[in-house]
Amino acid sequence: MWYENATLYQIYPLGACGAPKDNDGVLQHRICQLEGWLPHLEKLGVDAVLFNPLFESDRHGYDTRDFCKVDCRLGDNEDFAALCRRLHQAGIKVILDGVFNHVGRGFWAFQDVLKNRWDSPYKDWFHISFDGNSNYNDGLWYEGWEGHYELVKLNLHNPQVTDYLLDCVKFWVEEFGIDGLRLDVAYCLDMDFLRRLRSFTSGLKENFVLIGEMLHGDYNQRVNGEMLHSCTNYECYKGLYSSFNTMNLFEIGYSLNRQFGSDPWCLYRGKHLLNFADNHDVTRLASILQNPAHLPLVYGLLFGMPGVPCLYYGSEWGAEGRKQDGDDALRPAVELPQWTELTDWIAALIKARAAGTALCQGSYRQVVQTNHQLIFERKTDDQRILVAINAAADPYTAHFDAGCGMAVDLITGQPHDFGGGSTLPGYSVAYWLCER
Repeated sequence: MWYENATLYQIYPLGACGAPKDNDGVLQHRICQLEGWLPHLEKLGVDAVLFNPLFESDRHGYDTRDFCKVDCRLGDNEDFAALCRRLHQAGIKVILDGVFNHVGRGFWAFQDVLKNRWDSPYKDWFHISFDGNSNYNDGLWYEGWEGHYELVKLNLHNPQVTDYLLDCVKFWVEEFGIDGLRLDVAYCLDMDFLRRLRSFTSGLKENFVLIGEMLHGDYNQRVNGEMLHSCTNYECYKGLYSSFNTMNLFEIGYSLNRQFGSDPWCLYRGKHLLNFADNHDVTRLASILQNPAHLPLVYGLLFGMPGVPCLYYGSEWGAEGRKQDGDDALRPAVELPQWTELTDWIAALIKARAAGTALCQGSYRQVVQTNHQLIFERKTDDQRILVAINAAADPYTAHFDAGCGMAVDLITGQPHDFGGGSTLPGYSVAYWLCER
């Protein structure tokens, strides 16, 4: 599947395009400005864009009003269809955020329930009791997502609801040509619904990918041959930054081996989890790292480890943003993307990963592990790559059996001789492709 070899790029459209926080009902064709990002995305070398919610909503996109209408603050359906055509012409696939666990209070079917009560044909689309009341004094009680009553939980055991959602997915494929979905709060979604969604989308479009938002627990429960192809790798997300902040690379090394190592108890061998250094819900990497010199190293690890890397818009040029300052700080308006030395570095990593099939498909084996250094092997039948990271300021010389005498660094193109030890400069990353 194309997804396994891809690099994803995540955009939060309502934020990036500078839309008002509340839906003002005014049609503005803001999403058209993202066409100006195409040269940046092509130069960077990404393979797919993941769009966070962009359908008509009350405020932030996860409180949907209408699944088949682009939010008026961003434009109309034709605006987004034109953007998707441009992306596809550039060889870039499109993934949408599928918010199927809940809707906003402005969702048309919920509004019908508020108006018509027992007489509404949609009363069983939600978890409702007419014997209670809500925080909004609706004269009825309903289940909200994790206590957030602006997010009305859908009843995914109701066939009418699931039929409606699948019809919307079909519409997105026909209208916009989308290539996959990122499923919001997939850990909440009914497993029977996930099975049906997988079967439906597999027949709808070849190689259509389903990526679930998972925070904890055993990812295998939902990432398997019947449900999701992939999920967000929050375990390694935490290790990616905290290993460098504590100068204890054993943390991320433990997680990588636990997930992808060769021991029988390792959890996710052969699965392509979605890896990220930050996203629209967490503090930006540039704001959470204590040592700025570690910023390129984290990305070096991100693109060298098993899984599919995903970049969050702005972070490739070092944008900052802290979760404690609110979600808006993480989702800023950007007229046009920037290009810095960090962006150059990430573009080189993307190119190296594309050339190193073992970085996309290979097994994982730890070779050297210290507090400040980590070297691991990615291997397929045809290729061996050693990913080497030195988080210390001083050079480090590693002595190990590389299994070959010479290699070439896929990032720099420079040759490397393993004889006499391998010296890593301070704050460095290497992808050594071993010669036979």
